[in-house]
Amino acid sequence: MRQIFKFAAVVGLTASLILCGDTTNKTTQNPKPAASTKTANKLEPPKVTFIELGSVNCVPCKMMQPIMKEIEKEYAGQVRVIFYDVWTEAGRPYAQQYRIRVIPTQVFLDAQGKEYFRHEGYFPKEELVKVLQQEGVK
Repeated sequence: MRQIFKFAAVVGLTASLILCGDTTNKTTQNPKPAASTKTANKLEPPKVTFIELGSVNCVPCKMMQPIMKEIEKEYAGQVRVIFYDVWTEAGRPYAQQYRIRVIPTQVFLDAQGKEYFRHEGYFPKEELVKVLQQEGVK
């Protein structure tokens, strides 16, 4: 019985280390519904939904928090920013839904809710803005 617990602990630790890793960009075409935001007194979908999947306890994820706030403020009405803490019970289903491998992972959805870009690891603001501009965000 102790060997089972030791094995589970090793697997859990390994998964935690992998989840805080950093890898390269990759694009996919995976449709996901985008939610609407209220702008100009009518419901319009944002040009981009920027989803950050991470944890409040992960160092690279913490580094993304100020960038997410800046994007939300600077591109209000054009970009919807969503954060899911995938290390919580409430956020765990989103890790499965978006099939993340590491945290942080950024998923970008177009106005129709289709994924057009994905990045894993810390994402500098300058590079992130270029991804937003691909969908007409100004």
